Amino acid sequence: MARYSFRETEAKWQLRWEEERTFHARADASRPKYYVLEMFPYPSGRIHMGHVRNYTLGDVVARARRAQGYNVLHPMGWDAFGLPAENAALDKGVHPGEWTYRNIAEMRTQVKAMGWSLDWSREIATCHPDYYRHEQAMFLEFWDKGLVERRESYVNWDPVDHTVLANEQVIEGRGWRSGAPVERRKLSQWFFKITAFAQGLLESLDELERWPDKVRLMQRNWIGRSEGALVPFTLAGRDDSLLVYTTRPDTLWGASFMAIAPDHPLAQECAERDGKLAAFIEECQQLGTSEEAIETAEKMGYDTGLRCRHPLGATEDLPVYVANFVLMDYGTGAIFGCPAHDQRDLDFARKYDRPVTPVVLPPDADPATFAIGREAYVGPGTLFHSGFLDGLPVEDAKSRIIDYLEERGLGERKVNYRLRDWGVSRQRYWGCPIPVIHCPSCGAVPVPQTQLPVTLPEDVDFTLPGNPLERHPTWKHVACPSCGTEAVRETDTFDTFVESSWYFARFCSPQSEAAGFTAEDAAYWMAVDQYIGGVEHAVLHLLYSRFFMRALKACGRIDVDEPFAGLFTQGMITHRTFQDGNGRWLEPDEVTEAEPGRWTTLDGKSVSAGRIEKMSKSKRNTVDPATIVEAYGADTARLFVLSDSPPDRDLEWTEAGVDGAWRYLNRIWRLVDEGIDRLAPAGTPIPDDLSPKAADLRRRINRTIDGVTEAIDRFHFNKAVALIRELSNAVEAFDAGDRAAAPLLRQAVETLVQLLNPMIPHLTEELWQRLGHEVILAETPWPKADPAWLNVEVIEIGVQVNGKTRSTIAIPVDCPKEEAEAAALADAAVQRTLDGRTPRRVIVVPNRIVNLVV
Repeated sequence: MARYSFRETEAKWQLRWEEERTFHARADASRPKYYVLEMFPYPSGRIHMGHVRNYTLGDVVARARRAQGYNVLHPMGWDAFGLPAENAALDKGVHPGEWTYRNIAEMRTQVKAMGWSLDWSREIATCHPDYYRHEQAMFLEFWDKGLVERRESYVNWDPVDHTVLANEQVIEGRGWRSGAPVERRKLSQWFFKITAFAQGLLESLDELERWPDKVRLMQRNWIGRSEGALVPFTLAGRDDSLLVYTTRPDTLWGASFMAIAPDHPLAQECAERDGKLAAFIEECQQLGTSEEAIETAEKMGYDTGLRCRHPLGATEDLPVYVANFVLMDYGTGAIFGCPAHDQRDLDFARKYDRPVTPVVLPPDADPATFAIGREAYVGPGTLFHSGFLDGLPVEDAKSRIIDYLEERGLGERKVNYRLRDWGVSRQRYWGCPIPVIHCPSCGAVPVPQTQLPVTLPEDVDFTLPGNPLERHPTWKHVACPSCGTEAVRETDTFDTFVESSWYFARFCSPQSEAAGFTAEDAAYWMAVDQYIGGVEHAVLHLLYSRFFMRALKACGRIDVDEPFAGLFTQGMITHRTFQDGNGRWLEPDEVTEAEPGRWTTLDGKSVSAGRIEKMSKSKRNTVDPATIVEAYGADTARLFVLSDSPPDRDLEWTEAGVDGAWRYLNRIWRLVDEGIDRLAPAGTPIPDDLSPKAADLRRRINRTIDGVTEAIDRFHFNKAVALIRELSNAVEAFDAGDRAAAPLLRQAVETLVQLLNPMIPHLTEELWQRLGHEVILAETPWPKADPAWLNVEVIEIGVQVNGKTRSTIAIPVDCPKEEAEAAALADAAVQRTLDGRTPRRVIVVPNRIVNLVV
C-alpha cells in the first residue's frame, strides 16, 4: 500500500480505544497520577480550529505521560449555560435546553473524530441538574460560612439583553453581544466574598512556578494590593468628615480639590436639594462601571458647594466635587486630587481651573523653575513644598507622613485591594437557579438541601424581553421554608463563571450523588497537573477557580488551595482575511491564489487580501476542522498545529502547511510499509561492534528520544517534531547493506513510531501493529534513551597521505589533536599506505581531516 488510507485507519482505532475503554481513568495508589485538562468548550454546535489546537496540545501531554507510566486523567465536558442558548431560543424558536443538548451531540461526534485520548465515562454538562445541584449546595455552604452576601450594587446593565454584564463584557461602552450602550443601574445582587481571600490569592502566586509570568502578573495587578493611608478630611461647617483612602499620602501638600463618586452618600444627600446635581448624577449613571469606561470618558465634575479642611493645616479649604471618574467600589468612593502627580487629576484641574502645585521634584530638576505642563509627573524624586517632608525620597516620605498622621490621630495606615467581591447574579433563564426564597417576613431564606436541585421550568416564554423566570406564572411562587408564608423564588441565575470555577473537581467524581466530588477522589486527583487554555481567561476564570478551592476548603470539602499546578496558554489560530469588491468578507474556500500574491474569487473576480488575523466568524476567515479531517484526516490536522509554530505563539493556517503535514504522514507510512522487510525480527540484539555509520544512527536514535522527551515536557512541540523529522531523514538515508542494519533499523523505526504516537496516534497505532506488536501503543511504555549513547558524539573524518584520502576514522567531536593523530596512524589502511615510513609532518584540522606528509 503506497498511500496511507486515513479514513479506515482512524475509524478502526477510535473504535478499538472506545471498545477497550483504553483511556478510562481509575484511581490507583500504586502509580503517580497526572491530571491533564483543557478549558472545556461552550457547545456552539461546531468545534473550531482553536479547539483543535488546544485539545491536541493537551492530548500530546496526556499520551506521553501515560506512556511514561503515569495514571492519567484526561476528561471532557461542556460549559453549557449562557446567553447564546437564550438568543437561539429567541431567533430560532427552540428551547435553550434542546438547542444546547443537540449542539453537544454534534460536537461530541466532531471531538471523537480527532482521536483525543479522553475519558468519556466522566463527561459532564454544566446545564444538567446532576451537575448544578451540587453547585447550589456549595452556594448554601458558602453562605453559611459567611462567604456569600446580598447587597445593592451598581452594575453594567445591557438594555437589549436585559442582564448584568461583567466589566470585561463591556467593550467601548457597549454590551459584548448586543452592542447596545451599557447603562449603570443599582440592583440587589448576590456576591461571593472573594475579597476574604485577597492576601492568600496574592501570596500563592509565587508558588505557581509552572504558570506563565505574564498571567501571574495579570492576576497580581487585578488583586491590586496597595499600602496607603485612610485620612478623614473635616467638612467645613459640619460635624462630619469625608474619609479618603490614598496610596500617595506623600502628596497631601499638593491637594487642590476633593472628588466623590456619584453614588457616594454625600453626593446623594446634596442631590436631594440640588436638581442640577441630581441631573448630573443621572448623566454619570450612563457610564459603565469598568475602569476602561471611566478612564476613557471625558472627566466631568459638579461643585457641591461643600468645602473640606486640609488635615495638615493648609490655609485654603478644598472644594468638593462630584466626579464621574470616581467609583464607590474603589477605596472609600472619595479622593483628594493632586493634579501635579496624577494625570486624571491634572486633566480635571485644568478643566475646572484648580491650582497645580508640584510637591515631588524629579532628580536633577531645579526647584525654583520646575513646573507641570500638560503631563503630570509620576516618577521618582524628592519632596519639596511639603514642610517636614522636604528632601525625603518618595517612599521614605510615604512612611513618614503616615507615622505623622497616626501619631496625631489624623489618619491610619491601611492596606487596600483593587479586587472586588464577585457579583454572581444574572437576569437570565439559561443558568443555574440561585437556591434562595424571598419571604416577606423572613427575608432571604436558603432552599433546604433536601429540596435541591432547584431546576428550571421547561414552559418558558421568550417572546418578551427580559428574564422569563421573573414573569413565570407558577415556578417562582412557593411557600417559605421557615414560616410557610407565601414567598417567591430568586429569579436571578448564576454567572456562568460559577459553573467553570469547580468543574475540574467534578471530573474527579462525576457520578457522585452525595457531593460534587468525594474527598478521596479529590485527594488523589487534585490539583490539575497541566491546565491548558487561552490567555483571555487569565484573570477572571482562573481567579474565580482559585477562590472556589479556598471556599470549598473552608467548608471542609477539599484540602487544596490551588486548582491548577501548571498552566499553559496557547496562541491563537490565524488566517488571512479577504474582501470582494463590495467590501463583503469572503471565506477562504471562496478564494484562490491566481498567482503569487494575487487573489481572486473562484470565478476570477479580483479580491482584496487583508491582514492575517485571529479566525473569527465576523470576518469569515475561519476554517472548519471537519473539512480538513474529511480531506486529510485528523492526524494531519494534529501534526500541522503542532509543527508549524511554538504553541504559545499564534499559528497561521495555510494550505501549504496542511499539505506538508499530509505528505510527511505518507512518508512515514511508506518508510514502514515498504521497508518492513529490511527490519530484523522484534527483539533481535544490536551488535556491539558497530560501524561508524551505524554508531551514528544509534547515537541519533538515543539523542532523539532524549530531545523529544524534554521538548514535550517543556511544551516545545514544534521542536519535538523537528527532531523526529531529522531522525526519519537519517533512517531513510541509512545504508541497508550494513550488517547491523536490520536490528538497528528495527530500533530506529520503532522509536520513530513511538515518539510520533502522542502527535499522530492513528497512523502510529496502525504501523505499530504492522511491526508485529500485539500490545497497542497506547499501552506501551515510552522509549528510554541509553545514557551511554548520549554524552559523546563521534564523527567520521578523512585521513590523507600526501594529500590523497586513504581512509576514514571515527573520533570524538573536538578531541585533542594528539588523539586524532594517533587514531589516524593506527588505522590499518593508513599503515599499509605508509609501509613503515614515518610522516615528516602531521596536519590536523579539528573535526575535519588529518593529513600525513611523508
